[in-house]
Amino acid sequence: MTSSDLFTPIFVPGAVQDAVSGDAWLRAMLDAEVALAAAEAAEGVIPADAAAAIAAARPDLEGLAVAARDSGNPVVPLVKALRAAAGEWVHHGATSQDILDSAAMLVARRALGPVLDELDGVVGECARLAREHRDTVMAGRTLLQQAQPVTFGLKAAGWLAGVAGARARLRMLRAELPAQLGGAAGTLSALGDRGPAVLERFASELGLVAPALPWHGDRRPVAELGAALAVAAGAVEKVALDVVLLAQTEVGEVAEASGGGRGGSSAMPHKRNPVGAVRARAAARSVRAAAGVLLEAMAGEHERAAGAWHSEWPALSDALAGTGGAAWSLHEALAGLTVDPERMRANMTDVMSGETTGAAGTFVDRALELE
Repeated sequence: MTSSDLFTPIFVPGAVQDAVSGDAWLRAMLDAEVALAAAEAAEGVIPADAAAAIAAARPDLEGLAVAARDSGNPVVPLVKALRAAAGEWVHHGATSQDILDSAAMLVARRALGPVLDELDGVVGECARLAREHRDTVMAGRTLLQQAQPVTFGLKAAGWLAGVAGARARLRMLRAELPAQLGGAAGTLSALGDRGPAVLERFASELGLVAPALPWHGDRRPVAELGAALAVAAGAVEKVALDVVLLAQTEVGEVAEASGGGRGGSSAMPHKRNPVGAVRARAAARSVRAAAGVLLEAMAGEHERAAGAWHSEWPALSDALAGTGGAAWSLHEALAGLTVDPERMRANMTDVMSGETTGAAGTFVDRALELE
């Protein structure tokens, strides 16, 4: 068992793991090659029977990852295996980056499905808590000191607004993910005057957006996605941190569900650890590290980066997995959260009136519109 096999299931749900796995990347690369052949056949660039053969091919991919070391990317051995199965028209006019970048966008689009599902769950639970505790008075805290009375509903509404805003950005980016097709140096020279038309059809075949021009050297699509994932994970972690703080023994205003060993300690059986929020925080931190790699990869040499591009592949998987994992863990934590209104009121210091004033209720209503 590798360390990944041991730790990943703790932090990442199965649906997200599957969506960013090595098999998912291979499937996306194969989908890109099939889509390329279909687009080229439709534009009369390659024979229709060649495209059919490529679509029907079942290449032997055993040992592909190790074979990819010599070329520095997995497309080279993939194309070799496909050509052995389907003939010389495989990968016609394309370069490795075309297939890997398009595959990356497919992996991202597919993985964002379960990631957004979990974010939906977090938003829904925040909305539920905001409604149920609209008038539950508690101490507002600034700089970790008690400030003025607020409501727990308002706190949950703030959580909702942060996660919903990050979710909206990811939804927008998912709808804008571009295909990549530029050929050896971004000119599609091997396709002659059919290049732009093939690009349009290729993108349509994949369900991706056709870019205005190839983006081999313009890494904004990947970097923007990484940044948006980091923001979403950060919004989730903010909620998780509040849960951890409110669940402290000395505070005791909320508690995660227990039972079946959940939240237990190996040495202290009396403890009720906020394990879901803790897992969410850990997963979110991995996203920031991965997003940093994706942002660093923006500055590449000329038409194809020497190393920066290569660093994107595992980092993109990690960013998607960590965001999905953080949302999954928090969704689970909030769904079983116990709120103690009496403890909230009892914890308020004498300097507070014990009642809230101002626009707390209005702000709750506004946040609920974002659900």
